[in-house]
Amino acid sequence: MTKLPVKYISSGLIIILALFIYGVIGSVFIMNLNLIDAIYYSIITMATVGYGDYIPTTGIQKIFATTLALGGVALLAYVFNIILTNVQEKMSEYSKGARKLKAIEVMEDYYIICGFGRVGKVVFDELTQRNQNVIVIEKSKEICDTIEENENIVVINDDAIEDDLVAKLAGDKCRSVIICTGDDVSNLFIVLTIRETNPTAWIVTRASKLENIKRLKKAGANKIVSPEIIGGKDLYFESAKPHVLKITVKHTTDEIFDEFKIITENGCTLENIEYHIPGIETPLTRKIKTMDLSDGQKFIDNLNSNDDQKLAVENLYKTVNNIHSHLISGPDKPTFDKLIKDLEKQEEIIGINLTNREIAEITAKEIKQY
Repeated sequence: MTKLPVKYISSGLIIILALFIYGVIGSVFIMNLNLIDAIYYSIITMATVGYGDYIPTTGIQKIFATTLALGGVALLAYVFNIILTNVQEKMSEYSKGARKLKAIEVMEDYYIICGFGRVGKVVFDELTQRNQNVIVIEKSKEICDTIEENENIVVINDDAIEDDLVAKLAGDKCRSVIICTGDDVSNLFIVLTIRETNPTAWIVTRASKLENIKRLKKAGANKIVSPEIIGGKDLYFESAKPHVLKITVKHTTDEIFDEFKIITENGCTLENIEYHIPGIETPLTRKIKTMDLSDGQKFIDNLNSNDDQKLAVENLYKTVNNIHSHLISGPDKPTFDKLIKDLEKQEEIIGINLTNREIAEITAKEIKQY
């Protein structure tokens, strides 16, 4: 709820007090009234009631009464304007808040970002690049005004510490709450607030100090990330778990586009590709980060029009014996289940969420068989 600014309250009280003192002093020395009658006359004149108890007769008395009455009218207008402005602001904020809550209601799934500083912005960019629904809760109005809202993005100018709104929003439709403020105490409080009412919510929080990681974990955070060690992108991937899948496959270059088509048709994002050199644990990684089928088509068209690049890709596939892994992000587990079934029809799946060591052992055995 919007509170009346202190400066308006202070200035209003000062004006009232100054006008009242002027009225009392003038009533005593100009209207020749005693103190009690002077207070009474000042109040009714300032309020423009004018019972007619005391009628100014001399010129100076008339001037005094006029200025006191005009001051009272001006004061009433000032107070009324402040009240009207405050009511309008409240109504506007209420209307805007109702629209935001309505927008959230129609969202199928969403991520909540608490705090839109340097780290929060990186997470926000990672989410929006993947066309995810995002709710940003930020206490700075200036920062909120810099974020462009649309049907996938809702910005709430509020303090996640002082309001239980984040706990209310962290329900079944919330994929993850990502807490990005730079204050570990604030992060801890937000985690506790959410966990009280949402025992199954997936909570990822930033930890500015390594010694606070255990405290945040104990409070109920599923993942704690220190940007000093990793960064905003890792906050996204941690928040996306368990909605990130590593799938190790075997196929030739001729099946690249068909595979990518299956991934995009299932509404998933191909994050990167890891090429596994036989027997070597650390893979060669190529970042992709796309869910747009046209990107895959451009890649294939480029290979078909450039013999050197096509040969380079074919040689890479031969080097790794056609074995490579995809890191894929998606909306939920059912989507991944369907994706795996669709890919099984297209290519050989070696394993799901295998470690690099496990893959190295598999590739080493593949070489021995030849």
